[in-house]
Amino acid sequence: MPTAGPSASRTTAEITSQPATWAQAARMLSAHTDALPRRGERVAVVGCGTSWFMAQAYAVLRESGGHGETDAFAASEFPYRAGYDRVLAITRSGTTTEVLEVLRRLRGAVPTGAITADPGTPVMDAADAVAVLDFADEESVVQTRFATTVLALLRAHLETEGALPRGVRPLSRAIEDAARAIAVPLPDEVLGAEQFTFLGTGWTYGLALEAGLKMREAAGAWTEAYPAMEYRHGPISITGPGRVAWIFGTPPDGLTDDIARVGGTTTAASRTGVAGALDPLADLIRAQRLAVALAESRGYDPDRPRNLTRSVVLEQSAS
Repeated sequence: MPTAGPSASRTTAEITSQPATWAQAARMLSAHTDALPRRGERVAVVGCGTSWFMAQAYAVLRESGGHGETDAFAASEFPYRAGYDRVLAITRSGTTTEVLEVLRRLRGAVPTGAITADPGTPVMDAADAVAVLDFADEESVVQTRFATTVLALLRAHLETEGALPRGVRPLSRAIEDAARAIAVPLPDEVLGAEQFTFLGTGWTYGLALEAGLKMREAAGAWTEAYPAMEYRHGPISITGPGRVAWIFGTPPDGLTDDIARVGGTTTAASRTGVAGALDPLADLIRAQRLAVALAESRGYDPDRPRNLTRSVVLEQSAS
């Protein structure tokens, strides 16, 4: 069975820094508002991979909080239709081909903003305004703290605008929960599982998608992710002993009972040592820690995952 003992990986150091980077993002909010959506604007948020999943989470938070209509797209699938008042791009590296293509095609037609970790990259010229979170940049290929710090910044902005949806905790509480998520032991039944399905509702579905991606990237694990209410519509068929359904936020009524009835483990059973439910963004930290633990137990280097690079930069064909 894998263990969750101390890890010397760079990824682990970046994971444990998240309470500090979230707090720093909140402190620096006023310096970054030019790049962020204004109340009432119809906004599209684009990204690739992890950044796309953060875009999805933010889109639900913003719209359900009454700040404005918000859509999220994988940058390669951006529809270029009329009607958006602003486009916000999320790109850690600032070099991702599909993101830069969206920003360049929209230049001069639609106001654009970007959030990045690297101020020395092409996104600085491609977007009209850029929020640079260089303090949250990472050496690891696998994204952890940059992605969550972006969402912390966006949550802090909604909070200051009075647009944090009902039931979503203030960022200060989320930061406290993040510290707890780093300290609490990972339960044996989760460390020893063979399969993981991550579930979320509303904004936490984006977190579920991200948790599944982290596990696949770092550990090559068998993971899936769904909206929580969709779990009964097919995915429950693979549930059984040794398989975990990890639910971000409050489970839908009866779902944990349904999972237990067929022998599966839920996060309700795996929160040993946590006094009360964690903020869903903080709970993502536990999934990141699990990905590192599984990777190391399988002999993988979590800092250098197989078949991945820090940024996907595509050759542009001549035309």
